[in-house]
This record gives sequence, C-alpha cells and structure tokens, in this order.
Amino acid sequence: MLSYVIFTLTLCGIYALLALSLNLIWGGVGLVNLGLAGFFAVGAYASAIATGAGAPVLIGWAAALIVGAVVGLVVTFATLRLRDDYLAIVTLGFAEVIRLVALNERWLTKGSDGISGIKAPLKAELGLQGFSVFYLGLVTLIVLVVWALLRRIDLSPYGRAMKAIREDQQLAAFAGKTVLRFKLQAFALSAAIAALSGALYAHFQSYVSPDHFQPLITIYIFLAVTAGGVGRPSGAVFGAYLVVIFLEATRFATEWLPGLQPVQIAAMREMMIGVALILVLHLRPQGIMPERIPKAPRQPTPTA
Repeated sequence: MLSYVIFTLTLCGIYALLALSLNLIWGGVGLVNLGLAGFFAVGAYASAIATGAGAPVLIGWAAALIVGAVVGLVVTFATLRLRDDYLAIVTLGFAEVIRLVALNERWLTKGSDGISGIKAPLKAELGLQGFSVFYLGLVTLIVLVVWALLRRIDLSPYGRAMKAIREDQQLAAFAGKTVLRFKLQAFALSAAIAALSGALYAHFQSYVSPDHFQPLITIYIFLAVTAGGVGRPSGAVFGAYLVVIFLEATRFATEWLPGLQPVQIAAMREMMIGVALILVLHLRPQGIMPERIPKAPRQPTPTA
C-alpha cells in the first residue's frame, strides 16, 4: 500500500509540472495548447535516447529541456498567424505526429516495443523502496522550484504584460508590448517544462512507448488546470494533485459495481471524471483557487 501511495504522489508531481506548463501558456498569454502529450513525449524520448547513448541522467534532463524549448519555438513559428480554435487544432495534430513518429521510426525510438532499461538515478544504490522515496522527494522539489519560478514571473511586470496580451493583444501591442516575443518566450518555456516532466516520467518508469502519450493526457491536464483555477500557478498544482488522486480513487469506486466487464469499468471511470468536471464548472466556474487580479492603484486626488 505504501508503494502505491508513493507511486501516486510521484505521478501527481509529474502531472503538476504539465499543469504548470499549460497554465503558463493558457493562463499567461491566452494560447490554447492541445499538444501537451507531444511535448511530454519529446522530453521522455530525448532523455531516454541521450542516457541510452551513455550520457548521465542530468544531461538527459538538460537535453529534454533544450529539445522541448526548440520544438516549442518551431511550433510557435509555424502557427504565428493562428489563434484560438485553429491554434488548438494544429497543436493537437502536432501531438499526434510526434506519437506516430515514435511509433514508426524504429531506428530511433524502437517503435511499438518502446525503450526499456532507461537509467533510474541511484536505484541500484538505494534499492526499489529507497529509490521510490528518493524520486518522490526529487519530483516534489522540482515542482516547488518550477512553481516558485512561475509565481515569481506571474507577480512581476513581465507576468502582467503577459496577462495584458491574454486579455487584448491588440491593445497590448498599442501600449508598446512586443506580442510576438512574449508568445515565443512563453511557448518555449512552457514546452521545456512539459518536456522535463516527460523526462522525469521516463526515468521513473524506466520504460516509454508511444502508448504512454495518448491525447487523453492533455484532457486530464486541462481538467486539472480548469478545476484548480486558470491563471494561478498554485491552482494548477492543486488541480493536478486533485485530478490524479481522483483518477486513482475511481479504480476502487468501480469495484462497488458488480457484474461489469473490464471495458465497462473503464468507461464508467471516464464517465465519473466527466461528471466531476461538469460539477466543478457548475459550482466553481473560476476554479477552486481562482486567479487573483489585483485592483488598480487609486490615483491621488489633485489638489487645487
């Protein structure tokens, strides 16, 4: 039971990084990225391939960050003229392209067989149980560092400029903000964080395959950010932990329904998740931890 709890909390941390990544781009500059699963896969495969070639794990994670940021820039440049629904469709297609490349380019990714035996840091020295506890602490520490960084950005003039672009990019451009530069930087940083989460996942599982990066991951992360509160890093982290714990809880809840086939149980779990999202949107449309928008400072009354 303890191993299961540790595994769940580690998965919570990895999903929290994905939620922070989405919150930065969606809650920051207002871009809808449905390609999170693609960036997640890019980071996982980049780190797995780098460490498989003999590089240390830290170099693999650095490679995931760099490759994720570069791919994010490429996607942004390819979608400069797209907004709203069109951007969402293109990023969704990008994620599927990445999955199909991982499935078919066996020389690089070993195809549907996946990459196994990925290095797990200090696993041999600590043992299985010790490694699980160590990795949980490591992932939690990384989540805290990324959260602190994004919160710092959110409260800074740079973050306020991003929020201005989110609300009205024409008005922000008229005020002298370089909208394109902000979008490129936000998308690159968001993609790098998503790729880092993929790298952490790969070295935790010691195995990755195309089946691990289905579009359903993106749906779960959107659910997490929506439930937690769009535009607030703390809400993204809270929502991710809430969603993962709820997903795991549904495994036990469906056991209370006798006579169902495994396929029907899986469908019931998805129905429960959908109902939970509807309830959250109905009861807390701004999320459990809504964004705090500070009031404009009161201007002093001119004296005669």
